Amino acid sequence: MRITIEPLKAEDYGKCSNIWDMKKQPLAEKWLEEIVAGIRTVYVYKIDGEFIGEGALVTENGDPDYTVAGQRVYVSRMIVKKEFRGRGIGSRILEFLIEKAKESGFSEMSLGVDKDNAAALHLYRKFGFDQVIFEGTDEFGEYYKLLKTLV
Repeated sequence: MRITIEPLKAEDYGKCSNIWDMKKQPLAEKWLEEIVAGIRTVYVYKIDGEFIGEGALVTENGDPDYTVAGQRVYVSRMIVKKEFRGRGIGSRILEFLIEKAKESGFSEMSLGVDKDNAAALHLYRKFGFDQVIFEGTDEFGEYYKLLKTLV
């Protein structure tokens, strides 16, 4: 079994449908545009070449809670294919993203998480996303914006 985490090429974006339903996600096209523009880098977790999970680092999204040029990077679309959840893959992706952010010179990472997503909240807190910088509600429900300081 060969496991890799590697940057997604824009031309391979459609393969993410192996992880999540791209047709039901209204932001899928916007995310592709961000990949092409160079402000979203998606890292794909693969087992023997199959797309199993992904996480993205976004350097600009227009919300200063999430991104601050050269200082704060936003973790977006942390997702693992349903049948592979609970195996530590999310932890490995998040560890990888934290290292990439440090290598890129960022001192902070932010993310958004639904209040009722206990598994994700547990994961993010375990990795030091312990500062709640915003608590609110949007069209998808109640959520937090969390911040982690990188050392």
